[in-house]
Amino acid sequence: MPIPEATVAHPTPFVEIPRGEWSQLAPKEHLSLTETEIVQLRGLGDRLDMQEVQEVYLPLSRLLTLYAAGARNLHAETSRFLGERAGRTPFVIGVAGSVAVGKSTVARLLRELTKRWPDTPRVELVTTDGFLYPNAELERRGIMDRKGFPESYDRRSLLRFVSQVKSGATEVRAPYYSHLVYDIVPNAEIVVRQPDILIVEGLNVLAPPVHGRLALSDLFDFTIYVDAKTKDIEAWYVDRFLALQEEAFSSPDSFFHRFASLSRSDAVETATQVWRAINEPNLVENVLPTRSRATLVLKKAADHKVSSVLLRKI
Repeated sequence: MPIPEATVAHPTPFVEIPRGEWSQLAPKEHLSLTETEIVQLRGLGDRLDMQEVQEVYLPLSRLLTLYAAGARNLHAETSRFLGERAGRTPFVIGVAGSVAVGKSTVARLLRELTKRWPDTPRVELVTTDGFLYPNAELERRGIMDRKGFPESYDRRSLLRFVSQVKSGATEVRAPYYSHLVYDIVPNAEIVVRQPDILIVEGLNVLAPPVHGRLALSDLFDFTIYVDAKTKDIEAWYVDRFLALQEEAFSSPDSFFHRFASLSRSDAVETATQVWRAINEPNLVENVLPTRSRATLVLKKAADHKVSSVLLRKI
């Protein structure tokens, strides 16, 4: 007798772990973060608190260090098998997700937590914002209104940077991006020196290869996608715009200073227009399709809290 269609489960490469079960995986070791540190780590609009850290991100940080240790052991065994001297190879983590979903907060938090474990004390974080083309180049190419889309990045330089770090280079430099001036800062750099873990955070870091070429995601050992419903992310984006209007936009040096004097209703309308013209299309066309390529997916509810974790089956 055939099984009714409604009861047939769709095959999936992930196992979904509800928040309550995931929180039980928190290690007994106590990696303390103070309330002040949590406030400093979270982005505008995020509702990160001590409970979220303990129940969601502490077990995740431990899982990451276990994967890193496994990768080191595999590398050492492979080198011995080949009769080669095992060189030091950083464990590279990619963190992806939409604008305003909270991926930057996740990346910063994981940097702080993973470096507190004794086996991964040196952890560096780089965002792909530093590999956006300068505004002048975006204007020259006629794609300033597509900033954040894949074509707005110097993907070759980004790929070269991560390749050099992954190969164990002593020192690798990346451009510095300022969110205040909304541009690459000339003569400013971020220097990465042989970390145990490198976290790479950005919109499109899970993008698949193009025309058979090497993709950035090919260099990652573990990948995380921060997920939420599109309507919730839109609401968070508008809330963040309003918060920035009262803070960063008020600075005369801010690229968005022209928005500082908008009324609340005009600010909401402007933020909604920007979301629907730029950020939502980028999410739908380029970011969301990469979710299934992640090792782990953090699913957020409307209150910004993680409701469940999807982990790729081994």
